Amino acid sequence: MVNGMIGRKVGMMRLYDGAGRVRAVTVIEVGPNRVTDVRTTERDGYEAVQLGFTGKRKRINRPERGHLRRAGIDETLTVLREFPLEGETLTRGQTVTVDAFTPGEYVDVAGVSKGRGWAGGVKRWGFHGGPKTHGQSDRHRAPGSVGSGTTPGKVWKGQKMAGHMGARNMTVQNVLVVLTDPTRNLLFIEGSVPGAVDHVVTVTRGRRPALKTYAPPVLPSAAIDDEIEDIEPEMSAEDATVTEDAEAAAAEGDASTESEAQA
Repeated sequence: MVNGMIGRKVGMMRLYDGAGRVRAVTVIEVGPNRVTDVRTTERDGYEAVQLGFTGKRKRINRPERGHLRRAGIDETLTVLREFPLEGETLTRGQTVTVDAFTPGEYVDVAGVSKGRGWAGGVKRWGFHGGPKTHGQSDRHRAPGSVGSGTTPGKVWKGQKMAGHMGARNMTVQNVLVVLTDPTRNLLFIEGSVPGAVDHVVTVTRGRRPALKTYAPPVLPSAAIDDEIEDIEPEMSAEDATVTEDAEAAAAEGDASTESEAQA
């Protein structure tokens, strides 16, 4: 069993689960991932699998191209990640889909957070700023004093100040898998995940045990398709009956017309 997959953040929406509870979910296009390499205990000392996914880059260099060619892959896979392998045997070139995850289990999602550029102390750390009266005309969003007095006579390392905000590797842990859509390779995860829309994220299994009494939502399109499949046989039988009645009526009309003409 593969411990994780690579995907792309699509956006957020709202779903109702089988119990009628509303859940804000993030839609992630997970895969399909291709197995580009396999680590074995005999050769590498551990068991893992390297998966590939199509990123934003459109071109790869010659070493990367040769690496994919040895795996029998003709696609341009620019994002490669390694995940532990547990009790399953995979081969190079094999495809891994969103079926690796099931609704009701918990996963960890890692990605690069949105970059906010250079931010001040109020935006970056939530400072209140200085007073707005008593002549403080330019201290509304200033951080204030950061010194520590005579001892030790310096500014402590790691002091909260203005600086670059965002664009860091972050992970949200134990978020619920609300729904999976194998036909479109979509994974619906409750809550928000780091990263902007269309950015690459990695989804791995969390440590929290899965919910035993979880009812996943039923998408309207799937329900409509099921209803159409149930109705189609009945419609076809009704159509056949109507067609037979119409043909019989037309035959009677032709017979009456011929008798009037003879008379």
